[in-house]
Amino acid sequence: SVCSMGTSSSRLYSTLTKTLSSGAVSQHQDCLEQPDSAQLDPIDPKELLEECQMVLQKRPPRFRRSFVNLSKNTASNHRPIRVMQWNILAQALGEGKDNFVQCPMEALKWEERKCLILEEILAYKPDILCLQEVDHYFDTFEPLLSRLGYQCTFFPKPWSPCLDVEHNNGPDGCALFFSRERFQLVSSANIRLTAMQLKTNQVAIAQTLKCNETGRLFCIAVTHLKARTGWERFRSAQGCDLLQNLKSITQGAKIPLIICGDFNAEPTEEVYKEFSNSSLNLNSAYKLLSPDGQSEPPYTTWKIRPSGECRHTLDYIWYSQHALNVNSALGLLTEEQIGPNRLPSFNYPSDHLSLVCDFSFNQDPDRLL
Repeated sequence: SVCSMGTSSSRLYSTLTKTLSSGAVSQHQDCLEQPDSAQLDPIDPKELLEECQMVLQKRPPRFRRSFVNLSKNTASNHRPIRVMQWNILAQALGEGKDNFVQCPMEALKWEERKCLILEEILAYKPDILCLQEVDHYFDTFEPLLSRLGYQCTFFPKPWSPCLDVEHNNGPDGCALFFSRERFQLVSSANIRLTAMQLKTNQVAIAQTLKCNETGRLFCIAVTHLKARTGWERFRSAQGCDLLQNLKSITQGAKIPLIICGDFNAEPTEEVYKEFSNSSLNLNSAYKLLSPDGQSEPPYTTWKIRPSGECRHTLDYIWYSQHALNVNSALGLLTEEQIGPNRLPSFNYPSDHLSLVCDFSFNQDPDRLL
């Protein structure tokens, strides 16, 4: 029999480096990478998926979602680059702060919920993975994903709300993972976002990568802006700061750009308009799923809190539309799949849906870098 993931008796986990305690996490906050795990034997993704499914065998099966083909007969001479964006829900917040009144506590148990998260990642096999609300980076995601062939980077929030929760696992933050086989890291920047010239509690990671297949450079960024109503101007200022940083990193959009994030902002907000109208010539990939190509999905998060039902579009994958094509995007869960108790649930580990897109480089030779 297979034991719960993360225990020393599990066949895949027995060789993992020792789990870091919360105290150790705080000492490692400035680490971009933890090289130790990458030296361990690689994990077979199929074997890890099987182990996840063993742990989850008493839960209902994972939801089925289909990719929607969006390519306009544009031939590409390279494999698409699959990018996944996901706010995975910090464990400390899910158990201690978020008050999902229709979600049983049993559904939030980390030993099983982490298997649901890993199952979703393994199902879509992203080349680049951008996560928010990661509070189990050092003991789960970095050790496992590095052995699955990813290079891993983590930047925690300076004052994470997770630290207010008893028995927390350290601060939550943004994490970025990319396939070492497909890309080389050219440069990396950890950005603490500012608003009104003040440093804030929100962060971003921006990395310039070289695609090994094409030799092309591009920048991938992940962020998580300030939550809650009443903070619209604050989010707008954070977005402006991020755009300024990315203009510098991409040399004014000479280097193609993909930005993944939980913006905590509906498309009607100022920060959304700033990204839409930026000189970086950005488009939101999930708009392309709409009939007119101009409308965002009706929701990317759907939950029930004591104050009532919260159904919002907050998560986005922005991209340089002059340099990149969106070949396909993963369709969202339907209301019927989500169910009357909404998210998270025994079927789905987060209150936010994962977004997944396949990108290819525009073949215009004038755009080659």
